[in-house]
This record gives sequence, structure tokens and C-alpha cells, in this order.
Amino acid sequence: MTDTPLIELGAVLIVLALLARIASRVGIPAIPLYLLAGLTVGEGGIVPLGTTSDFARTGAEIGVVLLLFTLGLEYTAEDLFSTMRTSLPAGVLNFALSFGPGLAAGFLLGWGTIPALFLGGITFVTSTSVVAKIVNDLGWTGNREIPLVLSISITEDLTMTLYLPLLTALVVGGVSLAGLGTALAAIAGVVVILFLALRFEEQISRILFTRNEEALLLSILGIVILAAGVAEAGSVSAAVGALLAGIVLSGPAAQGARDLLPPLRNLFAAFFFFFVGLEVDPSSIAAALAPAVVLAVVGIAGKVVVGWWAARGAGMGPRARARASALLIPRGEFSIALAGISVSAGIEPRVASLAVAYVFILAVAAPIAARLAVPLADRLSGRGREPSGPTHVGGPR
Repeated sequence: MTDTPLIELGAVLIVLALLARIASRVGIPAIPLYLLAGLTVGEGGIVPLGTTSDFARTGAEIGVVLLLFTLGLEYTAEDLFSTMRTSLPAGVLNFALSFGPGLAAGFLLGWGTIPALFLGGITFVTSTSVVAKIVNDLGWTGNREIPLVLSISITEDLTMTLYLPLLTALVVGGVSLAGLGTALAAIAGVVVILFLALRFEEQISRILFTRNEEALLLSILGIVILAAGVAEAGSVSAAVGALLAGIVLSGPAAQGARDLLPPLRNLFAAFFFFFVGLEVDPSSIAAALAPAVVLAVVGIAGKVVVGWWAARGAGMGPRARARASALLIPRGEFSIALAGISVSAGIEPRVASLAVAYVFILAVAAPIAARLAVPLADRLSGRGREPSGPTHVGGPR
């Protein structure tokens, strides 16, 4: 492409904007299209990118920080601890059926312990952003299975709060007594921060909050990037620091962040997904496609079992069970974030290729599965056609 940075950057932004429009029109997440765009202009792509690649790298770093920070904003430390207690059975089953296959695949592919742990995380976490889009597109807001799906998703997030520092500490120290010691220290630090958040989150919010939106935005960005940098300097992960910063922040300051940050998050998140595709050699996708398809099939089966079992245990009928199962299928931003961390850490390069193919398959399959969920449940249960919207009376559906 051109050596003029602004022209190249403008062209990239216009392409990403067009892809976002296409995804919205077709009814699929934009993430796989951003990944494809990066593959197209990356090393070995059709039109190699020039000077903008450095900006994309920096934008990707900010993007993963903002993605994890805004995820943390959705939960307080109290939410996380209470969810852990109430959703533990479903969480354990979900972990076994979703994390387990990725971990096993890493070992079967001969990648070693740390890459296998990365792959387990990639196959584990449901994409809340894709779930939100599906729920909105299909008018499922208010359905009784939605809180259940969110509860399972929160349990996944809580698991990742402990998993990320463990994983990044192992990356630094290796699988050894020293590495495990560093990992345990990192987890202890996370727990301490969460307990401090329980005690001081209101005071932190009052100190940080201001009605001047410009000052509030700059303060929040400064705090989250500083927290990410401190975590990275402490051999944990910038992503962990950003996630914890979001959990600690509450009250008016957190609400201000939710109001002000989405446009910036969406901009830099697009660059993040684009950059991950940029860093993956397109020729490696072909080799990763077969294991990605197998993992996708196993991943869909695992989430269907978890959703059906959890919804049945909550007294829901076949349709609600089918919808819950379909909503747990997509993987997205967190899986790609893990792939990005593995690339930055110099871990097994095929992890990123497999993650891109895996996320692409499931991000496309999930909306299709959601649309087929109710008709398939009706066929399996021998029921006639009924409205699929929220149930207000008449018991479980």
C-alpha cells in the first residue's frame, strides 16, 4: 500500500467501516471480518500493509486494554464472589466441557503445557458481545434464560480473572517451581485487590468522578492504561491490570466510563482484531482449519450440554433450554485477546492461527444456531409453533 501514513490509515478505517456495515446487514458479528481484513494485508496477504502496521500494533494494545477494562466495569467484586457461589455447579461443568477440549488439543498437537493452557482459555469463554447482539437481533431480551446465560458468562469471567495472572506468570517463569510460585503470587495479588475493592471501591469512585466529561475521560484512560502498565511491569499482563481496574471502579465513575468509553473501545477493538489477523500468516490458516473445525464441533456440543443442563435445572422448558444452549456457542473478543497475548509473548505461533479459524467458525455458526434453536426444540419435543418471545405468565417454556 501507499507509504503515506494518513492515506493508508484512512483507507484501513474505511475498509473496517464497510465491513462493520456488512456484518450488521448480514446479522453476524464484525469480528471475523476484521480478522479477514488483517489476513488480507498482513505478511503473505494480497496487499501488504506499509507504515500503518506500527499504528495498528499500538492501537491493538490499547484495544485489548479497553476491552478488558469495559468487561470489568460490568461487575463489582461483590458480584463476582456471589456469582461464584450460586453458579458453581454449572461453572464446573462448563469448565470441564469447554476448557478441557482446548487443553487436550494443545497436548495432542504436541505444543506443550503453556500453549495448551492458552488454547484451553481460547475454547472456554463465551463472547458476551456476540451474545448481546444475537439477543437484540432476535428480540430475546427479557426471556427467562437470559439471566442464566449471563450468570454462566460471569462465572467464566471470574475464572479468567484468576486464570490470566496464572497463565501470564507461567509464561514468564515457565512450568517450574519458580514459575508456579510466581503464578500463585499473582493470583494472591488478584484476590487481595478484589477484597480491597469490596472495602474501598466507593471511595475510589468519589475521588475519580467529576462532572466535567473531558476531565473524567482523561482520568479514566490514564488510570486504566497506568494499571495495565503496572501489571505488565509486574510480569502479569496488561489485560489483567485493565480487567481489575474495571472491577475496582464503581458508582458514578464507572457509569461515566460506560457512557464515555464505548466509541473509543470500538475503534481500538477494531484495530485489535485487525492486528491479530495482520500477525497471522494466511498460509498457516489452512493447516489450522482441520483442528479448528474439530474443536468448533466439540465446543458447540459442550456449550449445548451446559446450556441445556443448566436451563433444565432452573425449571425451564425445551425452547428456553435450546435458546440458552445456542447463546453460549460464540467465542470472540476474549479468545482473540488470548491469542494476541500469546503472539506478544512469543508462544507457539500456531495458537493464533488456530484461534482465528476457531473464532471465525463459531462467530458465524452462533447466529445460525440461535435462529434454528426454537424450531429444532419444537421438532424434538413434538410441539407446535408458539410465540418465542418472553414468557410473562403460564410457567416455564
